[in-house]
Amino acid sequence: MKFLLKNAQVFLDGAFRGADLLIDGGVVAVIGQGLAATGDAAVFDFSGAHIIPGLTDPHVHLREPGFAYKETIKTGTLAAARGGYTALCSMPNLSPVPDRLDSLNVQLDIIARDAALRVSPYGSITRGERGEELADLPALAPFVAGFSDDGRGVQDGGLMRRAMELARDLHRPIVAHAEDESLLKKGWSVNECAYAKEHGLVGNSPESEWRQVERDLELVRETGASYHVCHVSTKETLALVRLAKFEGLDVTCETAPHYLTLTDEDLEDSGSFRMNPPIRSREDREALIEGLCDGTVDMIATDHAPHSAEEKSRGLAGSLNGIVGLECAFPVLYTKLVLGRVTSLERLIELMAAAPARRFGLGDGEIRPGGRADLAVFDLENEFTIDSAGFLSKGRSTPFEGWRVRGRCLMTVSSGEIVWRRDDA
Repeated sequence: MKFLLKNAQVFLDGAFRGADLLIDGGVVAVIGQGLAATGDAAVFDFSGAHIIPGLTDPHVHLREPGFAYKETIKTGTLAAARGGYTALCSMPNLSPVPDRLDSLNVQLDIIARDAALRVSPYGSITRGERGEELADLPALAPFVAGFSDDGRGVQDGGLMRRAMELARDLHRPIVAHAEDESLLKKGWSVNECAYAKEHGLVGNSPESEWRQVERDLELVRETGASYHVCHVSTKETLALVRLAKFEGLDVTCETAPHYLTLTDEDLEDSGSFRMNPPIRSREDREALIEGLCDGTVDMIATDHAPHSAEEKSRGLAGSLNGIVGLECAFPVLYTKLVLGRVTSLERLIELMAAAPARRFGLGDGEIRPGGRADLAVFDLENEFTIDSAGFLSKGRSTPFEGWRVRGRCLMTVSSGEIVWRRDDA
């Protein structure tokens, strides 16, 4: 596929400058000004728009195989493309769980057939994600971005130690859902907060997250493993990660848009506010924003977790955990963090594109001559209302419903192919 993108502001070498891009053969063939179309190249005039490296999400639930009624690889990757993403890492809480090669191959075959963009799956840490015995990590390693039991924390410290030692030797990270189940109260649904008390809900202590991170970081010190903390939501977890980085441990972490923009003061009795970990306190959000600015937070992941409408219709207490976010993450964060003067657009690009791509071997998150053509075109002045009824994802449950935001994706190019384009672009 050959086409020319003209007259945009392009993110090159850490800054925006006016440029044209010629895409040919899956790569950025030429970067310049005043480029003319040659041969059969299509031309797109993006005057006033911004072209950034394609976004990478290291934490999504594509639900296939096993739960196609919630999402499929096709619908999930199309939703991602609409949001400006060009690469995803998919979580392993599937059926079959990718805990051995034949199970993983079921997922890989669907990815090869249906994915609109690059998808790198995680293999599970334990068989069936049950936390009892290790999965076949050596067989999975050549085909996965890392190992995770996302949805559950690995409760057995000895088992986690063995997983870290093996993952270290296989040169793959452990990607941890940190949750000490002994500290959870039966039926929890929200953070321990005033809303929980007022509405008779069971609160979930932040300690259930940070205690397991504390345990895991001690294991990292002992094993030298590569370790990534999923969906950080508490100030205590962030402090532990900051110390680990200061010590020089191979540790990274992610947080999610909802933890950066909402607090437990914003809760509503809706499945759109039910996720794990739950939305935390104002102090936790402020700590996460500080960590985002000082580099402790390495990246932002959506934790896109679609469910059926019925599964999310039971209110805050009865709905299943998980919200969707691929189609609105960038505009929400651009509006709240960049326009809100919390951080710069350049830093947001690092958090959403370059850092996750580097960490999980999905590229360098840059636009450069000869590099793979993974990019997204945004109209940063375009203001719109988030309306989940128009989502391409099967999931509709988002706490950002009705928000006025800026930054609409006009086109997404993955490996040189146009995988999303607005009709008016």
